[in-house]
Amino acid sequence: MQLQVQTEYVLQKPPLISRLVNRIKHTYQYDTAFWRIAIAGPWGAGLFAFVLLALGVPTGSGTFFDILLFTTAGTFSFFVLGNIVAILLALIGLRIPRLFIGTVLFDLIAVFFIFYLDDVELVIAAIVSVIVTLGGILTGLVIGLLSSRGISSRIKLGLVALLAVLCLSTALWLQDQSASQSEHQLTSSVTPINTVSPAEPGSYSVDYFTYGSGEDPRQTEFGHHVDLLSESVDASQYITKWSKLRTLFWGYDEKSLPLNGRVWMPQGSGPFPIVLIVHGNHLMEDYSDDGYAYLGKLLASRGFITVSVDENFLNYSIWTGIPNNDMKVRAWVLLKHLEQIDQFASSPDNPFYEKIDYEQVALIGHSRGGQAVAMAADADQWFSTDDTLGDFRKFQIQAVAAIAPTDKKVDEKQAKLHDISYLTLQGAQDGDVSDFDGERQYARTTFSSGSTNFKSTLYISNANHSQFNSGWGDRDIAYPLGILLSKKDMLSAPEQRSISKVYICAFLEATLHGEQQYIPLFRDYRNGLRWLPETSYYNRFESGEFTSWASFDEDMNRVSLPGAGKATGTDLIWLEEEYKNRHNSNKGTRGIVLSWESKESTEPSYSLSWEQGAKAPRSGEASILAFSLSNRSFELTVEETSEESLMRSFEIEVEIQDTSGVSVRLPLSSFMAVPSLPETNFTLHPWLDQRLSDGKYKHPTETVFQTFQLPLSEYTAVDPELDPTSIQRLTFHMGEGRGKIMLDDIGVY
Repeated sequence: MQLQVQTEYVLQKPPLISRLVNRIKHTYQYDTAFWRIAIAGPWGAGLFAFVLLALGVPTGSGTFFDILLFTTAGTFSFFVLGNIVAILLALIGLRIPRLFIGTVLFDLIAVFFIFYLDDVELVIAAIVSVIVTLGGILTGLVIGLLSSRGISSRIKLGLVALLAVLCLSTALWLQDQSASQSEHQLTSSVTPINTVSPAEPGSYSVDYFTYGSGEDPRQTEFGHHVDLLSESVDASQYITKWSKLRTLFWGYDEKSLPLNGRVWMPQGSGPFPIVLIVHGNHLMEDYSDDGYAYLGKLLASRGFITVSVDENFLNYSIWTGIPNNDMKVRAWVLLKHLEQIDQFASSPDNPFYEKIDYEQVALIGHSRGGQAVAMAADADQWFSTDDTLGDFRKFQIQAVAAIAPTDKKVDEKQAKLHDISYLTLQGAQDGDVSDFDGERQYARTTFSSGSTNFKSTLYISNANHSQFNSGWGDRDIAYPLGILLSKKDMLSAPEQRSISKVYICAFLEATLHGEQQYIPLFRDYRNGLRWLPETSYYNRFESGEFTSWASFDEDMNRVSLPGAGKATGTDLIWLEEEYKNRHNSNKGTRGIVLSWESKESTEPSYSLSWEQGAKAPRSGEASILAFSLSNRSFELTVEETSEESLMRSFEIEVEIQDTSGVSVRLPLSSFMAVPSLPETNFTLHPWLDQRLSDGKYKHPTETVFQTFQLPLSEYTAVDPELDPTSIQRLTFHMGEGRGKIMLDDIGVY
């Protein structure tokens, strides 16, 4: 028997290395033409993120160079890392379009870290990363479909229409689509100012020139193109932390800081008042001092020598941080500029020669610059023992204006102004200095009795921080984080700067030129409403001619009043409280808070009385009753939404009684309605308001005061027997419903 032998063949697998090499060779086998074209979407999303990064991390070589640098580096990383991920996916053996997925994963990771490293909460960074990446994916798919030959033209047209609708809807959502809802009640107490707008150019022709070290490597107008040479100054007694990278960038250190200035000078023999403007903290490489040219040109045309001071070298840099003690040095450098200008003015061949009116000087500052100008005006608190400062006091500072100023203690001290006029402006949509800190300096500004100096505030709905400087853009915090801030309902940049032109120019005309016709603008913004863009405004005013009846700062007793007066409350809750900002920090003054819920059988009221009569003004006869009032009804949110409480309206009647018992009672709305305070959505979504920047934006409304001025002639017109020279009692009667207000600075002119 013959045996049959059967041979069995066993297939032997190729070696592992051969299999891996084969997979690598076929890495892109699933990345068809469709998917390769679709990569344009993730690439565009990545470019978007790297452009934001470039804008937020400037190198000082210009925006175009920064964008080119970062997008080039981003594109290189995008394709290199995208291909590496694709190869890894091939080695795993996933049958997917690997290069496309690799670029998507790159976007997810890159966008996440771009935002997360900008101090964004991990959850927010992750959500932004997913949104940007999904946008890239959808865009890529649409591009791929539009490029496909297998798709009919009708379907392609539909895709284009759908994409256009989505883009348009997003743009409409992000932009301001509704005019600001503002109501300005013009009553008989409002008399529009009958003169040309202070924002209109004056009659002077203007010369422009610069002064500086002549050696500035970054700004040629202070370098080899400079018109006047100035000295450098040594700030090493104040600055002890100045990085080598900062020296490398600027070409100098804290021992040789330049005195650089842009000058707008009216043509004429002079002498002219002089005004210094100083910027605040911004990215060091994005120069700030040229952002106030719009003010410099205007003021010079109206007869003010205006200097925009360069302090960019004291600003923050992502690369080098910020010098220590910068706040004090900002004020110190301003004083050094005054000394330098005085030296210029002593030389017959200098443009400043015999042009300066040393008795009429004003300082204007924005952000940290707003605090620096107040410190410079109160220089002895910080610099009384500084031997490096000369006789800067020959410059008699009459006025200080601060745009959205900071107000932090420096060496445990804060500036106090006496017999110096003060103006501060603040936007309700300020995403940088989100508290109205200028009101603190307002509280620390005092006048001698009978002084004609005054102080005023203006709180502006829909205005932000940056647009007061023409070079800072419309985002109050740097990119990439700044992309999350909302621009909805925001005033345009020209509108916002028109407000600063009107108020700052009118302020300087009134304080340095003695143009008293502009004073009513500061007493009541409605007097100049035709000069201002449409939005809501809130202003305060007080001058040295004010006679105070109650400021609530003298003690903690709610009943006692100065001048042996007495306060009483009926059918309401009345408490003396600190006046606080959005983040519950004190603003440096106190007020009386009244809250009520009136019923048919009750009439809530608050009275101030003096048995011998209230204090009379220096003139002997009061002509205006004045007080500050804030509508805090937004805090009454029980059983109603925040929007309903903000829109709450109620009537208050103000009654005046003299020592003979004659009384007149008028509705407050006949002078000015109690305004609701603005509710600000700082970011793109309420959820972000609660979480972004450690909850910086979680409070949509800040308590701010509005000054009410009630001409007593309106009361005597009702009853001529009322004697304004002997007022004994003042009563606020609350109308029906619920309400909550805060009162302060009650008195007469």
